Amino acid sequence: MIPAQEQIARNFALILARIEAARKSALKPAGFTKLIAVSKFHDAEHIRPLLEAGHRLFGESRIQEAQAKWLPLKRDYPDIELHLIGPLQTNKAREAVGLFDAIHSLDRVKLARVLTSECERAGRSPVLFVQVNTGEEPQKAGVAPKDATAFIAEARGLGLKVNGLMCIPPLGEPPAPHFALLAKLAAEESLPLLSMGMSDDFETAIRFGATHVRVGSALFGERDQTGGSSAAAVVKPMVRP
Repeated sequence: MIPAQEQIARNFALILARIEAARKSALKPAGFTKLIAVSKFHDAEHIRPLLEAGHRLFGESRIQEAQAKWLPLKRDYPDIELHLIGPLQTNKAREAVGLFDAIHSLDRVKLARVLTSECERAGRSPVLFVQVNTGEEPQKAGVAPKDATAFIAEARGLGLKVNGLMCIPPLGEPPAPHFALLAKLAAEESLPLLSMGMSDDFETAIRFGATHVRVGSALFGERDQTGGSSAAAVVKPMVRP
């Protein structure tokens, strides 16, 4: 391995250890916690150390980038599981349904209708998470918490199987209240999956029952948005939540 790949491999092992430690220290963790390696802006060279280590679950936010990167990789690793973690435009729904195994950003009725049609056309349905804007930030996508129950009912009425909820807490605020709110909403709707927690707060998310944590910079280093990676992420010492 080149030095950058070696660092990514070390980061990966440390993140897995931190996930396991957080689960052991949580009072009531979810039945499982899966690591979504957020590989957006990182090229195949920097992804391969994780693939070679046996990891298969990755997150992308841009459909065009994901198609270019992952279609070739899937020929070598057909069991790769791809999750769309970024906003989804309705005119990209067909590509999303065809490529991704899960979509974390279902957030409006128009998109729900289009996804219903595209799932029927393709004969497959990705795992669906409703994105909840727990901080009700005007610049951020997601359903307001007070509207989540009605939106989930409408999506189900269209024939979609909603599997879970996703949130991104506001920057600069303690994430715990947002994770607690998302967990409460999921319990009320009998939804088994919770996508919450990123590089800086995934251990807290595990404490509140995260089934999926989305970790990018702590694995790959800071993104340069050109397909490269510094691979210089400094992984924090293991801290119990």
